[in-house]
Amino acid sequence: MMERFYNPVLVKELKLRFRSFKSFSGLMFYLAVICLFIAGFLLLTTEFTGKGFFRPDTSFMMFAVLTILQMALVLFITPSLTAGAISSEREKQTLNILLTTTQSSTQIIIGKLLSSVAFLVLMLIAGLPLYSLVFLFGGVSPSQLISIFLFYLLTVVAIGSIGVMFSTITKRTIVAMISTYGSIIFLGGITAFFFFLTMAFHQMGNNISGTSFMSYFWASINPGALMLTLISPELGDELVRLSGVELPVWITYLIAYSLIIVLCLTIAIKKLRANMKSNR
Repeated sequence: MMERFYNPVLVKELKLRFRSFKSFSGLMFYLAVICLFIAGFLLLTTEFTGKGFFRPDTSFMMFAVLTILQMALVLFITPSLTAGAISSEREKQTLNILLTTTQSSTQIIIGKLLSSVAFLVLMLIAGLPLYSLVFLFGGVSPSQLISIFLFYLLTVVAIGSIGVMFSTITKRTIVAMISTYGSIIFLGGITAFFFFLTMAFHQMGNNISGTSFMSYFWASINPGALMLTLISPELGDELVRLSGVELPVWITYLIAYSLIIVLCLTIAIKKLRANMKSNR
């Protein structure tokens, strides 16, 4: 039974990734940025005196900004870990050797993806002690923190799947990385632009072609918008009320990003050996 789930590619990638200095220097950078933010926030709140009251609403504000910052860092780091999963093997001329092993395309793709996701999960877990400062001052519930971290994980897997897909269908790592960052810009920036644009039309009374529904749609696939609705659920309720859609924003986000994961992994698995045949 254990042999069925054993993935040599995953084991090899985990050993290489967790033993490299580059990975842990990235982890150090990630934690340093969060520590600097928290230290700066505390100093500004106490007016650089180190003394004063830290109210629950201030603690909640720190939690909200820290959550958005952590999501931005994760989105920034993920492509660098996944966009070279297959293309780097091709550049080192080791891909053909890997494909001649007994490992299936599914095992190779899943192993590459999970090794990157495992390191990103380590980063999220490493940041948990910093989040504990929020619970010292109140204003945030544990269930809120758990839901946010679950959707961190979903977003990481989705972006990682996009990176692995581009790494499979392109020949150069730099091209795969640019394509993955472009996808992140679309999901995080372009969707936000269209959201504000459709909301502006809605507020002007121009509900042409269902602008309220389009506002809901663009917000439901935007990671930043989802984080805001999880931090402040009344924002999500208001968006659902304006659009007339019965589904909460987080359910639509879950469905959309699950489809992205399935689609990207399916393309990567189908194209992995097809590219090898085309290069012969």
